[in-house]
Amino acid sequence: MINYNEIKQALQDRKQTVEDHINYHFKEEQNRTLSFSTGELSQYDNHPADAATDLYEREKDFALLEQAERELEEIKHALAKFEEGTFGICEVTGQTIPYERLEANPAARTVVEAVDNRITDERPSEEAVLGGFRKYQFDGDDDGTEFDAEDAYQSVAEFNELPMVFEDSSLEETGELIGYVEQIEGFLSTGIEGYTGDEDVVFQRNVHYDQYLNGK
Repeated sequence: MINYNEIKQALQDRKQTVEDHINYHFKEEQNRTLSFSTGELSQYDNHPADAATDLYEREKDFALLEQAERELEEIKHALAKFEEGTFGICEVTGQTIPYERLEANPAARTVVEAVDNRITDERPSEEAVLGGFRKYQFDGDDDGTEFDAEDAYQSVAEFNELPMVFEDSSLEETGELIGYVEQIEGFLSTGIEGYTGDEDVVFQRNVHYDQYLNGK
């Protein structure tokens, strides 16, 4: 029969350490208000960022408390198995848990092979709207007239005023040019006052103009 006295003593020592840690660090914290913890009589004149930092630290303490309480429950469960005479037996397979594993993790419930290592395939719901740039374009639809993400970029690129840089240099010649009601709107422009006469209309020698001439 395997002698588990050293492991039992290690569990008892760890149990005392965790209990002392909980009582010393967290016993009174649960009943204290945020104002008491921060030493502030009122939160009214505090910057929201300062209040957020204090709240974060308080929530972190509660998370550490929860972790410590969970560890304590596991230790108590392991010690109870000594009284039942089932310590060292895998709760899933009924096999004997290797002594080396119990030395590393005295509260282990199963052999390594029986540990549940399943990883969920569920993804955060936020990822549904974070599909990247190409998710919001309609280049594959020849009949599409939606003003998509690429159209938005093209509209901004038209205002490039850097010297010695062609105004449409950021546009790919193979890119879609959908986004205008009429094709000529892609290369005709007026001043800031808008249309004031035919003489004020300017032809922009850009990608739109080239494709218009080529009949694309």
